Amino acid sequence: MTTLSTARPDPVVAAPPRLELRTPAAIDVFTRILTHGPIGRIDITRQTGLSQAAVTKAVTPLIVEGFVVVDDEQQRGLAPGRPVYPLRVMPNSLLSIGVKVNADEVIGVATTMRAEIIHSVHLPVADTSVETIVTAVVSAVSSLRADLGDSAARVAGIGVSVSGDVDTRGGVVRDSALLGWHEVPLGRILADELQSPVLIENDVRALTIAEQWFGVGVDAGTFAIVTIGAGIGCGLYVNGDVVSGANGVAGEIGHLPLAPESYLCTCGRHGCVEAVASSGSILAAIRASEERPELSLQDAIDLAHAGNASAVAAFDRAGRVIGTAVAAMVNLVGPEIVLVAGESVANYDLYETRLREAFAEHAFGSAANARIVTTSHTFDDWARGAAAAVIRATVRGEQMVAA
Repeated sequence: MTTLSTARPDPVVAAPPRLELRTPAAIDVFTRILTHGPIGRIDITRQTGLSQAAVTKAVTPLIVEGFVVVDDEQQRGLAPGRPVYPLRVMPNSLLSIGVKVNADEVIGVATTMRAEIIHSVHLPVADTSVETIVTAVVSAVSSLRADLGDSAARVAGIGVSVSGDVDTRGGVVRDSALLGWHEVPLGRILADELQSPVLIENDVRALTIAEQWFGVGVDAGTFAIVTIGAGIGCGLYVNGDVVSGANGVAGEIGHLPLAPESYLCTCGRHGCVEAVASSGSILAAIRASEERPELSLQDAIDLAHAGNASAVAAFDRAGRVIGTAVAAMVNLVGPEIVLVAGESVANYDLYETRLREAFAEHAFGSAANARIVTTSHTFDDWARGAAAAVIRATVRGEQMVAA
């Protein structure tokens, strides 16, 4: 953990090395090396469908510019006979900074080009006003730049992930119930403050991007991530890319109307999955049943583990509605894998039985073959997702909000 300074960064930030991938073939080849390397050229041709000449043409300038290196130590068992010298990305050739914004904390990480975390910072925030969050994000980035030292000049951009409806292209948080924001031009504000390209992304979608390029989705045809915690989110990877939605909203299973109408959601609507299954909703239900408003979430978890009837019922109710929502998503999309993640996944045992029962009850036909697995994501991983979104945008040449 790093002790943060409140000092603002120097407004003059050195430009990072330029990764210029001028053709779709070059983007495809570099992405394959980045996500699958070390990898031989023959395997790149097989996996991309490009000719060996096209692969060589794409790789040569990347080697010259220091973004890719030839690993000549050994064949690494790729093939007998003629030596095969795999290609791999130089992980520190470009760096990325990612920030996850929560209601009570800002988490920042600096990563390599392969989204490997180098440094991290955690900064509590007193409220969710735009001014408070911007100050915290700027402080976190300043601290990470200081940790990186001279290497900070290689930072390609700053990614910031936020819960809610996010216009990534414009850098606008259209609506975030968690933060109480509406139409906040966060990208423009931060780009001016940080004098660096900024990418604003929905937090679950950013986490999905990290899994697509550097995690469970590397070799998956389709997958979904379901996040359980302060909200219930879902990221989708279908047809070779993370689903963004025509208007920037997709996979919002937390707001499917699958709960009783009597339950009010933080979004202002009735009957949402989150109104029953978010950590805040579960805690509120247990507090009300036990007439103990002082209970913390950990207290509620402990009560459920001890067999308290009210607590068990609240978690069972949450598990069933989440399982039903997952089944609805799987019936529509048909992913191979459903990855259950989030800040409450450590308490997955309280959800699992009811979740799987509801899923089996409502999943249709072969859609029920989707494999449900869990992972122990931390908030550093969520911030890493924002950094991975910057890496992907850099490789693809996608626009970020410029200073």
